[in-house]
Amino acid sequence: MKHIERQSKAIVSNGKGHYELVTLQVAPPGKGEVRVKILASGLCHTDWDSIQNWNKTFVVGHEGAGIVDAIGDDVAGLSVGDKVILNWCIPCGHCFACQQGNVHICENNSPVCGNGLCGHANDFATTLSGKAVERSFHLGTLSEYTVVKAAAIVKFTHEIPFSSASIVGCGVMTGYGSVVNAAQVKAGSTVCVIGCGGVGLNVIQAARISGARKIIAIDINQDRLDQAKAFGATHGLISINNDVDFAQMRALVNGETQGRGADYAFECTAIPALGSAPLALIRNAGVAVQVSGIEQRVDFNCELFEWDKTYINPLYGKCNPQADFPILLDLYNSGQLKLDELVSKTYSLENVANGFNDMLNGRVAKAVVVFE
Repeated sequence: MKHIERQSKAIVSNGKGHYELVTLQVAPPGKGEVRVKILASGLCHTDWDSIQNWNKTFVVGHEGAGIVDAIGDDVAGLSVGDKVILNWCIPCGHCFACQQGNVHICENNSPVCGNGLCGHANDFATTLSGKAVERSFHLGTLSEYTVVKAAAIVKFTHEIPFSSASIVGCGVMTGYGSVVNAAQVKAGSTVCVIGCGGVGLNVIQAARISGARKIIAIDINQDRLDQAKAFGATHGLISINNDVDFAQMRALVNGETQGRGADYAFECTAIPALGSAPLALIRNAGVAVQVSGIEQRVDFNCELFEWDKTYINPLYGKCNPQADFPILLDLYNSGQLKLDELVSKTYSLENVANGFNDMLNGRVAKAVVVFE
């Protein structure tokens, strides 16, 4: 079957704070590639950060789900029309990290580790007026069509709206995986979650699924705390202004934990000043997890590490997409994982600005762009 070029409406940014809706040309897939018709794309704070700071032209978006539109040579196990979720940490399968089982930090393909680039090996798969345009995190999901490596695709047959499926590939996986894969939260434990936005809610529900006995949600917004309880939080605490080193919050948490602190604490705010906060909330030999990916310098008081505390900073919930995505979808189908409830509002490409505005102002747990 001969593949043809597709015209594709897409959101393209110059990486200097500007973005616009344009019409791209998307080529047929090459060897080892698949072209996907995107049906839904989640909006993420990382998308907004890339629009502001990447300083180059690219197609925005890295959370997406859709159907296979065309298949290149040397691609097995996929057919046109298959439902798929896209994954932005694409394993090569043979580098040191992949061989160690850390496919989420592939040294060859990861856009944030090793030698990976934020674009794609096939630079001319997407063009604008004849000029090549990179795709964010190898994907560029705010586009009607995109060409990706076959390893970026996870096929699924579950009954789920594409709007809900699209968010599995970043925010849901990051929160869930941080609990299950990275921290390995034990049943009967006590968990603190700092920040109850989209990622924090997924930490909360993963802790519930893992059997945590007490889940303490912490946020500046009472509405978010109320929502956190719908996802599994057993307690809600309003964050205290000017609480240096989270000392006052630590006292409140100690009051809920027989004076010893939580077994696990997760930071989900991306606020550098709170980088050390989970250490203040855990007991001796507890586990603190920085989920949000803070990249600024954070100064730690080493007393916070006393005694035998562990602090980890996992990427993408240590995701193994081919193994983890089906588990998440099974949990959704069984009613244990809330995904539809995370999608607060949907948008079109034409009003994506409203979606970013709602996201930045905390009016939604998750904003999703849906395609006709």
